Amino acid sequence: MKFLPAFLVLAVLGCCWAGEEASPTNFGIKDGSVPEDPREAGRGGQFMDFPTWPVSKEMPNDVFTFARLRYTSESWGWGRRGGGKWTTDYPDADLNFCYRLQQLTSLQVSPKGAIVDIEADQMRHYPFIYMVEPGHISITNEEAGVMRNYMLNGGFIMVDDFWGEEEWDTFNVALKQIFPDREPVELPLEHEIFHMVFPLKVKPQIPSVGFAIAGRSRGLTAERPDAETPHYRAIFDDKQRIVMMICHNTDLGDGWEEEGTDPWYFREFSEKYAYPLGINIIFYALTH
Repeated sequence: MKFLPAFLVLAVLGCCWAGEEASPTNFGIKDGSVPEDPREAGRGGQFMDFPTWPVSKEMPNDVFTFARLRYTSESWGWGRRGGGKWTTDYPDADLNFCYRLQQLTSLQVSPKGAIVDIEADQMRHYPFIYMVEPGHISITNEEAGVMRNYMLNGGFIMVDDFWGEEEWDTFNVALKQIFPDREPVELPLEHEIFHMVFPLKVKPQIPSVGFAIAGRSRGLTAERPDAETPHYRAIFDDKQRIVMMICHNTDLGDGWEEEGTDPWYFREFSEKYAYPLGINIIFYALTH
């Protein structure tokens, strides 16, 4: 993977989190469909050249691990290896983001990611879980309860990359299963999550690299006609802590995945918005 030059490397607050006990395996894999290290099994070795770095031998579990949620979709769409929508941008987005997170902050980061199912014994090992393309999600009431308990007991879920009213309506059905007594709130730009490490002056709309390049001459970033406005909504717990950050009509994951595809895309979307906002969200999750 060819990386473009990084933006300013800042020395920022270092934080770490360790669960009450270490997960015996990084991945909640049951069927073997997802490799434990995508560098070793991805698309004919394409991922072999992703950067890696050592973790502490004394405290190998005292690191931040980027965890991705595996869920059931009503539509399989663009999911890789037959995995469904939850695999969108995997593993490039996860690996690139982990690399930039350890490079640009003093956070100790695992070079491997994790994939977790909606199961309490898997989710509880990770304070932060990334959920992508939920516009066709389908969950059971039991799974909704697991997700609700995870968040109300300290966990944080970031939802990303779904567009338009139809996908919102489908996701909102699941959201009401998870939190029948809570409504998502639109976050103002003044909220601290937009300023934790990198101060943002706008709530950005980050399109996929293909849409960005196609709309470059006209300044278009919306992937659908009914998705012109990016929304950053949140579910709060009783102590006003964000437990779910919902990034709608925007795609941070593509900003991470495609940083090396086009220099203009990197400068305008990956560097300016996708990485800064992603890092802000991580630091909010780990400090609240």
